Amino acid sequence: MNWRLGIVGSPVAHSLSPQLHDAGLRLAGFTGTSTRVDLPLERASELSQLLSEEFDALSVTSPLKFAAFALCDEVSDVAGRTESVNSLRMLDGTLRGASTDGDGFVSALEDTFGEVVANSHAVVLGAGGAASAIIDALVRREAASVVVHGRTESKVDALTQRYPNVHASSLVYRPIDLIINTVPVQGRPHEASVLQGVRPETIAVDITYEPRTTEWRDRYATAGCRSMNGLAMLAYQAALQMRWWWDVDIEGAELLKVIE
Repeated sequence: MNWRLGIVGSPVAHSLSPQLHDAGLRLAGFTGTSTRVDLPLERASELSQLLSEEFDALSVTSPLKFAAFALCDEVSDVAGRTESVNSLRMLDGTLRGASTDGDGFVSALEDTFGEVVANSHAVVLGAGGAASAIIDALVRREAASVVVHGRTESKVDALTQRYPNVHASSLVYRPIDLIINTVPVQGRPHEASVLQGVRPETIAVDITYEPRTTEWRDRYATAGCRSMNGLAMLAYQAALQMRWWWDVDIEGAELLKVIE
């Protein structure tokens, strides 16, 4: 089978997913192609047609993760909880969806810094599809608490109601072990200082990978934090996505070599 793969969302001109798809195909012993498809939210209904006519599987990025979930006939357990999908495949006329962002994030984080999630106090900036998946993974990996800072109250409320240890604001001051920025660069407010509770032991992760270093990440690095961008998360979630598509073991570390 010659696989027709793609990355869909808007914007996607900067996406490194085609390089990851090409590497994954090679590692799995398959052939195929990968294409970027710029699809804004108002045209999300076209996803089903794309899978029926032009693609065998798709990676889904912002702003389509919630919309992709709503279109699916079947979803994975994680996608069902988070109501977010970053992986699509049409199989026997059934549109199937999965979410690998959260587990990809945690795997990349802990391969870089060790086992830092269990019993940690985390802060997540943003409440979109990536944030939802990351929070789910943090909870499953036994983070002590997660505080969500988001602009859309309904999205924040949905996250805090889903898990007993996820909160909209921190009622008691405590040190922050992890701070994760999931807000797209173009939508970020200007902030002159780091959050209260950040210390040199804090790990600051900006899931953006283009640009590789952002003003936000620089600010936390200046505060003494260890930090990373989103390249490793991108590679590790792609590896999990390809395992879901093909039932073939592919390592995130191998894919990361392609895009570093």
